[in-house]
Amino acid sequence: MSALAVEGLDVDLGGRPVLRGVRLSVDAGELVGLLGPNGAGKTTLLRCVLGLLRAKAGTIAVGGTARVGYVPQRHEFTWDFPISVEQAVLSGRTGRIGLLRRPGVADWRAVGEALERVRLADLGRRPVGELSGGQRQRVLVARALALRPEVLLLDEPYAGLDMPTQELLGDLFATLARERAVLMATHDLAAAVHHCDRLVLLNRTVIAAGAPDQLRDRRVWMDTFEVGGRSHLFTALGLHPEPASAGEPETVGA
Repeated sequence: MSALAVEGLDVDLGGRPVLRGVRLSVDAGELVGLLGPNGAGKTTLLRCVLGLLRAKAGTIAVGGTARVGYVPQRHEFTWDFPISVEQAVLSGRTGRIGLLRRPGVADWRAVGEALERVRLADLGRRPVGELSGGQRQRVLVARALALRPEVLLLDEPYAGLDMPTQELLGDLFATLARERAVLMATHDLAAAVHHCDRLVLLNRTVIAAGAPDQLRDRRVWMDTFEVGGRSHLFTALGLHPEPASAGEPETVGA
């Protein structure tokens, strides 16, 4: 049984179709990359899995009583709020603790373990407003891990980060996926191809899915990202763009 299974998902927002017939699954021990252009419905899909949006049709099943952890985009967190790193991570357990209860030993132990996993144990008392972009991203990952989830959802975790930080996070996500199911929505094609076990190409519906080395057909990428055969997108994928015809200008954008 898959840790996460989505079948025939249709979603409308403001009367406009956003997702149609989406079908995907993520198994425990698997890192799956969700790729598509802006407006493809990636974040909408994650929010449906979290129960924050209601689908028009279809089903979403999370295996057994599995807990779902969510790492939002960095701009969705209030970084100027006067709390420490460990307090920010503890907020990931609010749903389990309750608003009127004080955290117990188990809660603080979960916070400590989560900070260890993302290599921020020595910054627990630091105000979150003093952190770098990469450190902030790791705080959000620790915040989700503090819930000890069996399913982990990541929304654009590489956005705005330098290459060394992206590499660190990619290695971390691959390690975390050995213990749980991880679904990562990202625009970073190269990182997804390098780190993910499988890729799901989404543009309102699933265009293609499979291991990175199975998705070598330019057409599925062209259909997903609505680009031509000479797009620089193929360079990030390690595919050679189509050669330009004689007298035809080269494509310079994706």
